[in-house]
Amino acid sequence: MSRYVTADMPLSVLDLAPVAAGVSSGQALTQTTELARRAEELGFRRFWVAEHHNLPSIASSAPGVLIAHLAAVTSRIRVGSGGVMLPNHPPLVVAEQFGTLEALHPGRIDLGIGRAPGTDQLTALALRRTMEGLSAERFPAELEDLIGLFTGADEQAPITANPGRGDMPEIWLLGSSGYSAQLAGLLGLPFSFAHHFSAANTEPALALYRQSFRPSQWLSRPRAMVAVSAICADSDDRARWLSGPAALSFLQLRAGTPRPLATPEEADAYPYSDMEREFARQRFADQAVGSPETVAAQLTRLIERTRPDEVMLTAMVSGIADRTRSFELIADKVAGRLPGPG
Repeated sequence: MSRYVTADMPLSVLDLAPVAAGVSSGQALTQTTELARRAEELGFRRFWVAEHHNLPSIASSAPGVLIAHLAAVTSRIRVGSGGVMLPNHPPLVVAEQFGTLEALHPGRIDLGIGRAPGTDQLTALALRRTMEGLSAERFPAELEDLIGLFTGADEQAPITANPGRGDMPEIWLLGSSGYSAQLAGLLGLPFSFAHHFSAANTEPALALYRQSFRPSQWLSRPRAMVAVSAICADSDDRARWLSGPAALSFLQLRAGTPRPLATPEEADAYPYSDMEREFARQRFADQAVGSPETVAAQLTRLIERTRPDEVMLTAMVSGIADRTRSFELIADKVAGRLPGPG
């Protein structure tokens, strides 16, 4: 039974295992593990981890391995990828990995699939070892191959994924533009939009997904999720202060100088130019940052505009105590104020 999250709108967690200054990758992964346990206690529906590479601020580079660990230390919450970047991996490898996860934890595994490599082109090439498959044009065919390995659609195929065939996790298509939105609709798959880093595209992409949707063996109607940055604290000022490291990290990434996640004190002391300060402000302009009252109002406006079936929350906060506290406040003081799906 969930202790706190009793609202009609399903809420979930997306975590990147942030590596803060002075914290090792092992410590970051331990913190993510504890957060997953706490998210289950609080009644969140899903706990997803994201694939990123060559970034000193993120430790979730191997989501399949991390999902196996998280599923083993929890018992009810759905665990999955937000997402696995398909261009980085042969479909057979993904099918075998997530087929194994589904066989071990039936009914609890989500496979969120992304089209972008989640890293720079040099690193993507090191992962795939060939340029083939790294282009957007190959993505639909590779996605079709992946789904076929789970379903066994081609009974004459010379290769069988085992585990994989017959052990299909719940597949979501992820995106930050209209491309994946339309593809998810045409395939009849659930779709999760990355509002947390592409807020301007959220409503057009969701509209395109719903317009393009064709019923499938998995869904009879569209099923949309919106992922949003949500940092909640006891006051608006403290929440904004806690959001400083995430804004600075995004700025450093765009400048090609990624570093471990700064502390709030370091982010506050950073000598922003006027342009950088405006960029940092815009980073959270349409997200949910503030006290429980403020976050509830911000999420309500987003839900009313986008009409999602689920909302996924991510908090790139450097201190695990503050990160956990943010989700506790949302579960206890925000969830019950939110409108329901659709």
